[in-house]
Amino acid sequence: MRGDDLRAYLDQKGVKYVSIRHSPAYTAQEVAASAHIPAQKMAKIVMVKLDGKLVMVVVPAADRVVFDLLKETTGAGQVELANELEFAALFPNCERGAMAPFGHLHNLEVYVAEDLAEQEEIAFNAGSFTELIQMRYVDFARLVQPKVLHLSARV
Repeated sequence: MRGDDLRAYLDQKGVKYVSIRHSPAYTAQEVAASAHIPAQKMAKIVMVKLDGKLVMVVVPAADRVVFDLLKETTGAGQVELANELEFAALFPNCERGAMAPFGHLHNLEVYVAEDLAEQEEIAFNAGSFTELIQMRYVDFARLVQPKVLHLSARV
């Protein structure tokens, strides 16, 4: 989902948000710095396979997914990083790696790190490396209904 579609979706759902244009940045930490957003509020999306099932994991920009924690908290037998080729087709209108954390729109379960869920506001890529959306976490949670877990650690 790219910026226009994402903004239309949020408008339809009555969500207040801010759209921020920034110079091209390719990692979540670069985007946070470019847009002057604290790294703990910038959401980074990591696509993971739990027992072969593709899921979306959302963590703060400065964190990394701890696969052992994810395995333990989900009860999965096997946890592995998904290959871009395994999920690229789900996000045809997004620049690769810049998808928004709305996995529910693609029939994906969404897992969110506790640290991110504790933020009043979060920001995330809007399908490109030059735009992000900032919104209240409670609105994000209401729309996505993610599972909040202890699954990441600061890099």
